[in-house]
Amino acid sequence: MATLVASDGSHNHPYLQRLQANAEPMRDLADAAHHLCTLHGRHPGVIDHAEARQRLGVEGDWLEAAAHGFAEERALLVRIVSAAGPLPSTPGHAQSQAAVSAQHHALDMLAQSGRAGCAAGAALALAIDWLSIREVLDAAALRLGLPASASAMPLHEETLTVIDALVREPAIERAMLFGAQQLFAQHRGLWDLLEARASARDRH
Repeated sequence: MATLVASDGSHNHPYLQRLQANAEPMRDLADAAHHLCTLHGRHPGVIDHAEARQRLGVEGDWLEAAAHGFAEERALLVRIVSAAGPLPSTPGHAQSQAAVSAQHHALDMLAQSGRAGCAAGAALALAIDWLSIREVLDAAALRLGLPASASAMPLHEETLTVIDALVREPAIERAMLFGAQQLFAQHRGLWDLLEARASARDRH
């Protein structure tokens, strides 16, 4: 999992890094918030679906805490989108919306997988990737004058503890890594799309 996070996690994406640094126009931060809301702003989401399929023990405890925490993160995301105003006008918007809708559907299917460990892997990957995504949201909130708030998600150390417990079962580990890999792939696709949209606005 550590190797997967290092190679495929959102923190590697140059466009996300520029958004984290608050180095892009406000319209780009607003665009990111709107699209993140499309992907993760609805309930039930990835973690909620995974919780519905939870097992007992450390995995179940973590999923319950993560579901409560992500509800607060979702509320923050909605506040940012509301403060940011309408989605920035962008050439090719219809195609972008279709792509994000397809990503949302893919994540829904992944999080509702009946394969033991797959949904949990996606949820764990979301929690890990949210560390980087939260920095983008914090940059947008700062620019919009919204009050700062700490992340409500479980501590990273707690997430690592759950991963360590799950990887002790080979079949669960394989499914967990598949779920994580697929979530990271959808997020990378989102950052690629947002970067392309920013370039299209610059050229327009």
